[in-house]
Amino acid sequence: MRKDSKTLFVLAGLSLAAHGPLGQAASAATVLSIGDGDTISVLERGQKLKVRLACIDAPETAQTPFGVASRNQLKALLPLGSTVSLRVQAVDRYGRSVAEVIGKGPVNLAMVQSGHAFVYRQYLGRCDRGAYLAAERCWGTVLRKRSLRRCRECRRIC
Repeated sequence: MRKDSKTLFVLAGLSLAAHGPLGQAASAATVLSIGDGDTISVLERGQKLKVRLACIDAPETAQTPFGVASRNQLKALLPLGSTVSLRVQAVDRYGRSVAEVIGKGPVNLAMVQSGHAFVYRQYLGRCDRGAYLAAERCWGTVLRKRSLRRCRECRRIC
């Protein structure tokens, strides 16, 4: 293992330790900013964290108009300054905490239900698989080829 990888691994472990056991709700966090449809910044215990929403994949903001629509939906669900709880599952290779975000309800799932994010199937292990798959639907006429093959509802609609 390279020195860089060891350092990242140690830092990832420290970040997870700050959140307590995986999958459990952490202390309250305050939303500082919305990156795109699946990334936010929060303040938790006086520390700024980047959070990747677990189990979903949203278009990048540059993928207009759907990336912008996804970001706007996340902004509506998580207004700046709102309080959320994080169920941290992992730390990704970019050092972001990967978590289910709970605001007035499960935000990650709400993004899928509204059609502003897709289910990230290969990382669905710690989320409610049934709820996420039941919520998956297509985005009008724009679909990722991968999602089209897997989404039965999308094949019927599009």
